Amino acid sequence: MADPAFPSSVFSLTPGPDDAGARLDSYLAAHINTLSRSRLKALILEGAVTRNGVVTRDASESVQPGLLYRVTPPPPIPSTPQGEDIALSILYEDAALLVLDKPAGLVVHPAPGNPDGTLVNALIAHCGDSLTGIGGERRPGIVHRLDKDTSGVMVVAKTELALARLSAAFAARDLEREYKALCWGVPSPATGRIEGDIGRDPRERKRMAVVTRNGKHAITHYQTVRAFGMGAALIACRLETGRTHQIRVHMAHIGHPLIGDPLYLKRRPAAAKSINEPARGLALDFPRQALHAETLGFSHPLTGAALRFQAPPPADFKALEDALLACAQNRT
Repeated sequence: MADPAFPSSVFSLTPGPDDAGARLDSYLAAHINTLSRSRLKALILEGAVTRNGVVTRDASESVQPGLLYRVTPPPPIPSTPQGEDIALSILYEDAALLVLDKPAGLVVHPAPGNPDGTLVNALIAHCGDSLTGIGGERRPGIVHRLDKDTSGVMVVAKTELALARLSAAFAARDLEREYKALCWGVPSPATGRIEGDIGRDPRERKRMAVVTRNGKHAITHYQTVRAFGMGAALIACRLETGRTHQIRVHMAHIGHPLIGDPLYLKRRPAAAKSINEPARGLALDFPRQALHAETLGFSHPLTGAALRFQAPPPADFKALEDALLACAQNRT
């Protein structure tokens, strides 16, 4: 909430009894929906957060009910992304577009919490003068996004026309998208269709949820590729509507959250009991959502030629899959 006595960019919050013991950065992130937890943590370290008027620089400190916490972000500064020499795995490139295999951990767009080191910075450096301009600015056209820790195939436009036509194809779902994921438990039935509107979770604004109103229509088709006993499964997902992130929401909604998902896996899953070590430990400690955009097919925006690209899951995903398989075989 903004304090009327201070500029609108200043946030003032007073924790209640239910907030006692929460980490400061987590508490602030749950109540300020315009700043990420990582950004708030950085502001704390920079001395931009006070407790009853005294600067606090400990993001992990426990909040105290009744005290006044004030966050004063510095004024935003205009910036244009600069090119950076970041290695990319390019699957295809021509004058109109580029297809790449995005690694897990790479943010797509610059943002306050990630001003550089992003895919956009890498593309500006890689493409150079082949970017003819989008909206009057020499930049790549991001047609669709993958979450920071989701790996896999992405297409990027290099011209304004290619961006418009590719965006229209995505909006009309005139393309092929298939994903691989590792989830907790084994879905039943083995093949299914999940339909549920997706919107902001009313209990936690940082994440999405299946909602009954004010949500966007979303349909995900899944198929169990391999069950690892009863503890986990490799699934293939296809989107009939919506965006990649909905896979995480829908699978959690049916009780099979993705292994390693930091947003939708809030407690130790019961299915972990069905997995022996060392696979159990690897799954519980997996540092990101086990989701990979494996296949992308679409028509070339200028020539109309059919294009289809595939990239195998990265090494960490494959290592976990192999460990789960070995564990399941040892139990039989």
